[in-house]
Amino acid sequence: QVQLTESGGGLVRPGDSLRLTCTGSRRTSNNLAMAYFRQPPGKEREFVAAIRFNGGTTHYADSVKGRFAISKDAAKITVHLQMNSLKPDDSAVYYCALGNGIILSALRTPRSYNYWGQGTQVTVSS
Repeated sequence: QVQLTESGGGLVRPGDSLRLTCTGSRRTSNNLAMAYFRQPPGKEREFVAAIRFNGGTTHYADSVKGRFAISKDAAKITVHLQMNSLKPDDSAVYYCALGNGIILSALRTPRSYNYWGQGTQVTVSS
């Protein structure tokens, strides 16, 4: 079993920045992918960003492209999500996820991931 520990959420104003961090308790394979999803109140969970540990390729939802950046620290099985120019529509519970051997076309699908963090609340409000 893998534990994912998340941190970094909070209440900010529009235009502010936040950095989320997610750390895994152990490496499960050499072909890891980690991602962030978010779930606004009353809505389904949606893809935000993903990164592959082999090669470091990154993938973003159109709604966050250019504002958010995902990065990794492979030695620590840790990912960071730097969120800039935050908008009220970014308000949600953000979940970190980890999966093994996920093909490119499945990176944006929640069921592709085996392990999930507890979630951290991000609220953007004036």
